[in-house]
Amino acid sequence: MSNKTFDQIPLLDLKEELKLIRSSILDHVSDVIDSGNYILGNKVESLEKELAKYLDAPYSLGVANGTDALQLSLKALDIGSGDEVITTPFTFFATGEVIAQEGAKPIFVDIDEETYNMDPTKIEEAITEDTKAIMVVHLYGQVANMKEIMDIAKKYNLRVIEDACQAIGSEYEGERAGAIGDIGCFSFFPTKNLGAFGDAGLVVTNQKDLYEKIASLRNHGSEEKYHHSSIGLNSRLDEIQAAILLVKLSHLDTFLANRQGIARRYTEHFTGKLTCPPAIESREHTFHQYCVELDNRNELAAELKNNGIASAIYYPIPLHLQEAFQYLGHKEGDFPISEKVAKRILALPIYPMLSVEKQDYVISVILNFLENKG
Repeated sequence: MSNKTFDQIPLLDLKEELKLIRSSILDHVSDVIDSGNYILGNKVESLEKELAKYLDAPYSLGVANGTDALQLSLKALDIGSGDEVITTPFTFFATGEVIAQEGAKPIFVDIDEETYNMDPTKIEEAITEDTKAIMVVHLYGQVANMKEIMDIAKKYNLRVIEDACQAIGSEYEGERAGAIGDIGCFSFFPTKNLGAFGDAGLVVTNQKDLYEKIASLRNHGSEEKYHHSSIGLNSRLDEIQAAILLVKLSHLDTFLANRQGIARRYTEHFTGKLTCPPAIESREHTFHQYCVELDNRNELAAELKNNGIASAIYYPIPLHLQEAFQYLGHKEGDFPISEKVAKRILALPIYPMLSVEKQDYVISVILNFLENKG
């Protein structure tokens, strides 16, 4: 274990990643600039085809960002005022936000304590005659229990939207996250495992009618210029971001394997000392975040900061306790597992170029902290 100290170890280091791919990205971006075609051109079309192949999804559509991907999915399924969508309170705000934006009501169910994803055993009691869909989140790169969720959806004739914004490349029983439900949504925000140099997103589906509808909705509800059949969004993926993503996609599996190796080393050192992410045999975790749990989370975060190591909390306030969702009438104690995890969770540095030496330093600081606090 290294005793060397470092000036700063970030949660994510995009500059290190860029050193490997900078030349290829500049070449691809230059091609776009020279083409004079900057929105929904050849690069977007190529990216859509490559991602459809990668995800094993028949239809793929580039959109402006992951939040739009979620909102377009709801629009395509005609979910709106008076409808209810079941989702998790332990997620990024956008998951619940888009449901409310469409006039529907987010119905929260608590999470499974092991994976932090929606607990399927709690879904049926939340279903009413107004329930139209389940929006399941694959948090941190860990796929939710999709077999049970899909079985419930089939039983009650509900649609399933996968918020796979943190789970590109993750798998559940051999199927890629996002390609299991009716619609899958991805974010390519720069910090994601496949990140653009700005906002970008993707929608995938195995249903042609949904594909055609979303293709129209992302372009102001238009199939033909100046002819609009519905009220849509301006959510078109631009060519430069698509060009960058094409380059990064070719490195994605290598980068994911690096993340998984880093995660294994953390787990080897922390098992029995911290609550670590589980390795579930039927699922492929891609570790968008590596999160541990402990009672004195804030003290550990302060100790890491004092030693030049970044950490973060994903997420400190569950959605049902957010001010914006007060109108739903929830109170503290309604979703106890989400609330408990929010007080204990801490994300550690993890990125493809994190060196063994730097990771060893992170590990040593944490182990010293735990020993001194023990």
